[in-house]
Amino acid sequence: MDAYALVRRAMVERKQVHALVDGNPRRLCPHVLGRRDGEPRALFFQFGGYSSRGLKPGGDWRCIPLHRLAQVTLHDSRWHTTPHSRPQRCVNEVDLAVD
Repeated sequence: MDAYALVRRAMVERKQVHALVDGNPRRLCPHVLGRRDGEPRALFFQFGGYSSRGLKPGGDWRCIPLHRLAQVTLHDSRWHTTPHSRPQRCVNEVDLAVD
């Protein structure tokens, strides 16, 4: 399956996504999937793994173009999220969104 299909499945089934992003491991829960200016991307809540900006305790929101994901696997573990502090701008053509 390609990254888009796997992320979509993770959203429907409320599964964690473990993937490499630019070669670095990340632990993610996807919340919004679609496109921005034609590019497939997703808004994830990142709760573990590497982050060049650092990761707040408990996690933080990340907008990631799907072409940057590699070795995507889905995991049955706790779903991570936190309330949004502002409206998302990651995706302007929403295919799927979950709470």
